[in-house]
Amino acid sequence: MKIDDAAARLEALGNPTRLQIYRALMRAGEAGMPVGKLQAKLDIAASTLSHHVKSLLTVGLIVQERQSTTLICRANYDVMQGLVDFLVAECSCTQAVCTPSQNKGRAA
Repeated sequence: MKIDDAAARLEALGNPTRLQIYRALMRAGEAGMPVGKLQAKLDIAASTLSHHVKSLLTVGLIVQERQSTTLICRANYDVMQGLVDFLVAECSCTQAVCTPSQNKGRAA
């Protein structure tokens, strides 16, 4: 993953509303969630949801699929796995299995 792509994805997730949207879609699993249900679940205005969903779509963290008149949003698990892999690639314990005790004392 290119550093610019990782930075854009992390920036998108740095917004509390977008992070809530992403987490809700992760919990929804492979089935995803209709936009209307997502809006009701998070209790946010349709225009606000649309703005934040667009940001997540642009960086590839989520995908959308139209099913008849319903727009379904899903977390893009492969992209998130790539982001996580990118973040831990420089970990000093990449040659061994990371354990919580190895990460103690590191800045969070």
